Amino acid sequence: MRKFLILTGAILSSILLMNACSVNKAKIDNNLKKYFETRNVKGCFTMMNNATGSVTVYNMELDTMRFSPASTFKVVNALIGLETGAITNDSMVIRWDGVRRPVKEWNKSLSLPEAFKVSSVPYFQEVARRIGKDTLQRYLNTLGYGNMNIEGPVDSFWLNNTLKISPDEQLGLMKQLYFDQLPFRKSVQQSVRNMMLQEDNTLYQLSYKTGWGYNEKNESIGWVVGWIEENRHVYFFVTLVQSDNPEIDMPDVRMNITRDILKELGFFEGKK
Repeated sequence: MRKFLILTGAILSSILLMNACSVNKAKIDNNLKKYFETRNVKGCFTMMNNATGSVTVYNMELDTMRFSPASTFKVVNALIGLETGAITNDSMVIRWDGVRRPVKEWNKSLSLPEAFKVSSVPYFQEVARRIGKDTLQRYLNTLGYGNMNIEGPVDSFWLNNTLKISPDEQLGLMKQLYFDQLPFRKSVQQSVRNMMLQEDNTLYQLSYKTGWGYNEKNESIGWVVGWIEENRHVYFFVTLVQSDNPEIDMPDVRMNITRDILKELGFFEGKK
């Protein structure tokens, strides 16, 4: 049975990797460099047009380099939690432990959608503890998620540079989540997609999850991973921002870069 599970995981991992962005066929768009330079940061941007399969990349070197997923891992944490029952349902509340943390929105009892929206680290650390290390490892192996390394404490491997994933791999994950192609129940994948939907209007629907962490050099790493839909056409994208400025307003910078690039590429007008 164990050999069967390992073989199945290896097959599914291969499928996921094949569905990641094909960097060999990517169009390099160095015009996007200005959005990073004007904010004195490094980074990359990658997008896939699902209708054509075409891929646009700025900074291929960073696009294929692995970094800590930081809070973008909450996407997978929520999927595994819901699938295994560690999160009993969409409305499950985890009571606040009374420890005051720097983000005031975390200092209260939260439901799953609330915790996802404010990116509550303590909520999802508790989810990871309830799932357990063996189960987490099994799912990450099956997904082929980055380097699949979760050594050390079960509640911090996605924050401390143990687990790493590349922007290219994140793009593949977003595509599979959108199309219910991950090894989770469709209802589970739909629940996570619902939580990722941030803007919904007559012109477009924008879904994403952000992340903010630090690499081994204590440089800030910011993520925005998701997709945008216009006229029933979906485009998957990943923004990565890297900065050695300790004063950087990463939440503002990562979203402004993402929105500026999407605007330059013709989004937000309902014409794509």
